[in-house]
Amino acid sequence: MSDGHGDLIKTPKQLIIVCIVALVVPVAIAYLGAQLVTGSKRIDESEAKKSVEQRIKPVGEIAKFDGTPPPAPVAAAAGAVVKAKSGEEVYQAACTACHGAGIAGAPKTGDKTAWAARVTQGAATLYDHAIKGFKTMPAKGGQTALSDDEVKAAVDYQLAKLK
Repeated sequence: MSDGHGDLIKTPKQLIIVCIVALVVPVAIAYLGAQLVTGSKRIDESEAKKSVEQRIKPVGEIAKFDGTPPPAPVAAAAGAVVKAKSGEEVYQAACTACHGAGIAGAPKTGDKTAWAARVTQGAATLYDHAIKGFKTMPAKGGQTALSDDEVKAAVDYQLAKLK
């Protein structure tokens, strides 16, 4: 019952060749595809080891206290002078979030009526409230690294905006 088409594989030798090609070609394509995706970059063993060590290193170190005080920070040891922030800089960093928009009952900067009762208490009281916190306002506007003088400068800056 031949329909006029001949078989492509006529001998066992041709069958073996087709089977080998059918196995080798997909493997070669997979290998070349993997090389294309990963690139031909080879990482030597020492680089790979360093990379792994860098990723798994501890975040900190344990130090045993032997009774001697720790070394002073480099800036303090070098006698570095830290420049105090201006009242405007402190205001922008710590105060403007609440006093700029009037959040949580904070009087808006420049609002004379909102500040009137507070100004009559005196600058010393305003300084104290700003440094220690008052009602919903956190101490130093939440910027605990600020010095008292910097906070006072920010209060003076806000008071100057009332004039």
